[in-house]
Amino acid sequence: MSDIQLFCFTYAGGTSAFFDEIEKELNGIAVIKPEYAGHGARHNEPFYKNFDELADDIFDKFRTLYNGGKYGLFGYSMGSITLVEVLKRIINSGMRVPSNIFLAAHEPHTKSELSHFSSDELDEMVKLRTIRFGAVPEKLLNNQVFWRTYLPIYRVDYSLIGTYDFEELNLKADIPATVFYSETDTPLERMKQWERFFPCCFYQFQGTHFFIRQHYQKMAEIIKSKME
Repeated sequence: MSDIQLFCFTYAGGTSAFFDEIEKELNGIAVIKPEYAGHGARHNEPFYKNFDELADDIFDKFRTLYNGGKYGLFGYSMGSITLVEVLKRIINSGMRVPSNIFLAAHEPHTKSELSHFSSDELDEMVKLRTIRFGAVPEKLLNNQVFWRTYLPIYRVDYSLIGTYDFEELNLKADIPATVFYSETDTPLERMKQWERFFPCCFYQFQGTHFFIRQHYQKMAEIIKSKME
């Protein structure tokens, strides 16, 4: 196994399996995919009540899995918030910082609009937003069993995003950040806000929110070139 590690944090409602395809392309890098509580293999565990709980938990997983060598962090969509919160804890702990970070499909902007819904309105908004992002296969759009299983997961994660305040993010690090985006999803003008926190380079891809599904090979090439 490679000494180089890449810790990957998934999107709202997602599981660690989201990174399976890109992992196959990252030869020479050990891909570590911590699972959120209540998701995937940890589906029997209670959901987080706030982002501090999430970040504390994932930071604990990081400390257990980190081998002490060179590493990077990769956050996709909501995983970008996970990344910056875990990074804060890494810096505050005095541990070795990552050589590179990778941010995708999420601008550093407070999504307060996600926190202004009643319970019923939130369920409908979550459905529409999740479908619009392309997170739900077409054959499952009207599958009630699917929504009974996954709607609570999406609801919790969107609520976490909606209460996360980027204006309160006290972070400035001289760590190279590679930012992946789609102009139709998160335009460059908004993604450039990451420069408030890190020195950034930007890579545009065609597609919707989950452009990684079409471009994981190219993204893997870029990650490898930065990490190796």
